[in-house]
Amino acid sequence: MGQEKSAVKGQSMLNGALILVAATLIVKVIGAIYKIPLTALIGEVGRGYFSSAYEIYTPIYAISMAGLPVAVSKMVSESVTLGNYRDARMIFKVAQRLFLIVGVVGTLLLVFIAFPYVKLGKCEDNLWSILMIAPSIFFCCVMSTYRGYYEGLRNMTPTAVSQVIEALGKLVLGLAFAKIVMSYGLNKFSSGEAVLGKVCADESEALSVIYPFAAAAAVLSVTIGTMVALAFMIIHKKIKGDRFTRTMLVNSPRPKSSSEITNAMITIAIPMVISALITNVTNLIDNFTIRTRLAHAVADNLEYFKTVFAASLQGSGTLDKDIGTYLYGCYFSALDFKNLITSITMSLGVSAIPALAAAIAIKNKKETGSIINSVVRVCMLVAAPAGLGIAALAEPIMTLLYGGTAAENLIPISSPIVMIYGIGTFVIALSTPLTNVLQAMGRADIPAKTVAVGAVIKVICNFIFVGIPKFNIYGATIGTLVCYTVIVVLNIYFAIKISGCRVKFISTIVKPMLAAAVCAFSAYATQAVFSNILTFGDAGSRLNGYNFSTLLGVGVAVVVYAVSLLVIKGISKDDLLMLPKGKKIAKTLEKYDLIG
Repeated sequence: MGQEKSAVKGQSMLNGALILVAATLIVKVIGAIYKIPLTALIGEVGRGYFSSAYEIYTPIYAISMAGLPVAVSKMVSESVTLGNYRDARMIFKVAQRLFLIVGVVGTLLLVFIAFPYVKLGKCEDNLWSILMIAPSIFFCCVMSTYRGYYEGLRNMTPTAVSQVIEALGKLVLGLAFAKIVMSYGLNKFSSGEAVLGKVCADESEALSVIYPFAAAAAVLSVTIGTMVALAFMIIHKKIKGDRFTRTMLVNSPRPKSSSEITNAMITIAIPMVISALITNVTNLIDNFTIRTRLAHAVADNLEYFKTVFAASLQGSGTLDKDIGTYLYGCYFSALDFKNLITSITMSLGVSAIPALAAAIAIKNKKETGSIINSVVRVCMLVAAPAGLGIAALAEPIMTLLYGGTAAENLIPISSPIVMIYGIGTFVIALSTPLTNVLQAMGRADIPAKTVAVGAVIKVICNFIFVGIPKFNIYGATIGTLVCYTVIVVLNIYFAIKISGCRVKFISTIVKPMLAAAVCAFSAYATQAVFSNILTFGDAGSRLNGYNFSTLLGVGVAVVVYAVSLLVIKGISKDDLLMLPKGKKIAKTLEKYDLIG
């Protein structure tokens, strides 16, 4: 029987997380390759339309996806750990039916809401982008059946590959579709014809007409990308299966009925759906509040905004009526960096669910405590240096990415936002993995409550600060950081209380922050010094001394951080043992007394 179990022995938590992190990094690189030229292609206003489609799509998508994937992963992991392989397969079949229904409902709901949403928000130009992205909810829901199943088997590879395929589809098709629409519209204007049904007096007016349709074309690639990724998961399941042998299935107890599994799955999922509902309805209200408060601030203080942001507005050719949308697009450009780190730590949370569920299923308190500490520590080891490093090099990084492009005018506006979120990245990055920890412990109701508290704080802060001209779009960062701080503090408290395990704050929080601070200082100092020494290249070119000094600063910071961690013994033996060849690495570090 032991040999049969080994046939489905999954990846360790960190090994699985590394696979997802690798995929996430590839996806983010693809996203950067996609979004930077996309912003240059359709402008900050077009990017604002592109981002606005996600305002209504994201909450409906998140609510549709909330709970069930986690429930599938948790239930499959528990079943396999206890040897109930027939239950695992029944869970997959039940999930398929549930996800199919949820996907259809989610897609139809988005289509129906789109029309009144754009009318009430006075953003009718967003309609086409919303309609283009709506079908992706269905494909994502169906695909999550497969992802949740394999994650429960502690095999993160299919999820990782499908994520990369999805991103590649968006990259190739998104840029191609947007380019076609932009070229078509500008060619019509150049030839003196109506641009997409409207006669335009000048190029700025023509671009204002073209941008919504170019953004919709780019968004369509998201839907097609999910279709291709789903096709991969279906084919993979047919070819690879789940590695359950006939003997394992014969010796497995009789599976629970589909109704029992459905009830159990929904019971687990409901608190997560409530949490997602609170979070995403809040985000919807939050984004709506940011846009409306920003619009009022601009309308009441137009000359102030035109003076403060004069260089960026004039350089981008933004019309007075589009200033609010322009600032909103700049804000979302900065969010790419905030979401980069959190998307990486989310991978740890996904990988932790089946590992922690398995430990709890066999009542292994020591393993449970080890996993919780590893989740917090690894999150901090990744998020703290990355966040503080980004904060230290906010403007140089934005210059490296956007300098010399049509989108370079957003740099002065976006850089402070990048810096503020960089400082608070470690708090934001901890929120989702800690939520996953509580979900794996069977207390998904707690994150729902803590999110509700944080959400109220966030909306109030944004309503107050964004409407103040002095703060304007920067006021949105205040509510976000306060919100996540409250959520993380409460979730850590409850995770400790429920599990009865002690979180080692010195090794999980303090040591990573100390090493990260040294890392950030070395990055800032290196860039500052060498940007004055290396003066080659044109300022409008990517290949110049300033940009090279930024890359040098990043490289030095990585080395300094690694050395700092070893000096203060910030790496845990438990974490290393979960890595491939971890025993060998741990033995080497122990030999030189460099491990905590």
